[in-house]
Amino acid sequence: MQLNLKSLFWNAIFVLVLISVCWLIYASGKRIDYNWNWERVVPYIATNAASSINAPADGEIVLAANNQLVLQNLSGDTIVELGGYSSLSVYEGDLIFEGDSLATIEEWRIGPILQGVITTIKISAWSLVFALFLGLFIGLMRISSNPALKKLSVVYIELIRGTPLLVQIFIVYFFIGTVLDLERFTAGVIALSVFTSAYVAEIVRSGIQSIPKGQMEAARSLGMNYPKAMIYVILPQAFKQTLPPLAGQFINLIKDSSLVSVISITDLTKAGREVVSGSFAPFEVWFTVAALYLILTSGLSWAIQALEKKLSASD
Repeated sequence: MQLNLKSLFWNAIFVLVLISVCWLIYASGKRIDYNWNWERVVPYIATNAASSINAPADGEIVLAANNQLVLQNLSGDTIVELGGYSSLSVYEGDLIFEGDSLATIEEWRIGPILQGVITTIKISAWSLVFALFLGLFIGLMRISSNPALKKLSVVYIELIRGTPLLVQIFIVYFFIGTVLDLERFTAGVIALSVFTSAYVAEIVRSGIQSIPKGQMEAARSLGMNYPKAMIYVILPQAFKQTLPPLAGQFINLIKDSSLVSVISITDLTKAGREVVSGSFAPFEVWFTVAALYLILTSGLSWAIQALEKKLSASD
């Protein structure tokens, strides 16, 4: 009974803190005298507003054999079929010029903010995969007995961790990207992968060194060579040890991906800036962007926690 009262007390404290934070946000909004217009943000997330179908070239509206209106060019070739649209703006015999509105259609489609979310997920996912493999390779070099490999890994890690990600993105895109003719998306993935891999390498190194040396000695005594002992004995144990710090680093990767907007990749952050200029609702847009980043990072955190529990249960 006493334990339940204690738990109830601290849960009440937790709820009180949340209420206090919400009240502070509400009071701050009142203090700056800002008119909240959340409805302005909704069309930039998803909308079913009517969109116009415009003529791609000059032509004439004619009635086809199937009793359907079509736009034909001067040679008699069909350019656009006008069946299935909710509202037509033309009639049979109309002369049409390029850019004229032919019809309108109402259908659900994603807005620029959700499109930015998709781009952020893509660039983060590719960067996460490459950073994991590159970081594992650099981490193994870091503990290698070969002095050349070890020193090269140290220089790589210190150089990457000692320079800002923003500067690295500029170097990869404007220097390396110009030489190798890289696209913006590819340059962004490379920059994020290289930056994150330096931190992953140190996490991998610490995870491997946390495994007792007796594990390697036992594996070698069973006839395994060094690579097999590392792959089948050491790395699986080290992976369990490094899951929490890896989760934190991958969450940082998702947030760091916002910097690729400086090379004109329309990720979630860049989409937010563009929507702010068109909606004149800066606070609503940035709160929405922050909430979407929170959903992405929380989803990744939940997935890694589930994997960690599954691995713990298998021990």
